[in-house]
Amino acid sequence: MEIVYVTVVGAGIGLLLRYLLPGREVYGVALLPALAAAVTVAAWAGLTWLGWKADGGWIWLASLGGATVASLVVALVLSRRRHAADARELHVLSGGKA
Repeated sequence: MEIVYVTVVGAGIGLLLRYLLPGREVYGVALLPALAAAVTVAAWAGLTWLGWKADGGWIWLASLGGATVASLVVALVLSRRRHAADARELHVLSGGKA
């Protein structure tokens, strides 16, 4: 049952980061929450198989920390790459005038 709770909290972290980080106009609303939920549930399941107990704090910290880091990295890298690609495409389509 704890996997449901941690997945919802992970999705909430992703949603919160979506509105706290710059560049959110270049990716969809559901990307970061879905990514955070997927990383959280994968980390939780993997750590459970390794023998970590659900009532320990470390499994929560590792699962939610992994979701936070993954969401941060994807949001920052994706927005930077998307802005650069859009600038290159504008330059090409304007014939070098923009």
